[in-house]
Amino acid sequence: MCQQIAEGTRWLKCGHFQRHLVTAIMDCNSTRCERSYVHPPNCRQPTCAKNFGREIQRDIDRVDEFCFACRAAQARDARLNGR
Repeated sequence: MCQQIAEGTRWLKCGHFQRHLVTAIMDCNSTRCERSYVHPPNCRQPTCAKNFGREIQRDIDRVDEFCFACRAAQARDARLNGR
């Protein structure tokens, strides 16, 4: 499967990645992947891959904190548990 190459922020305390933009597509060169340049345009096989594979993540910055979603979940848990 073809893969998207994305640049973004890595939140070090939770390990999550916040994508800022997709900078490139890595072509898998498979005739069975609809995202590949070598996939035949007239192919009607239902077994061909239709989606990108796992994203390749490139950290452009690293923040020694929890991401926004994790901080919001922690705040919500604290409110619900009366902390």
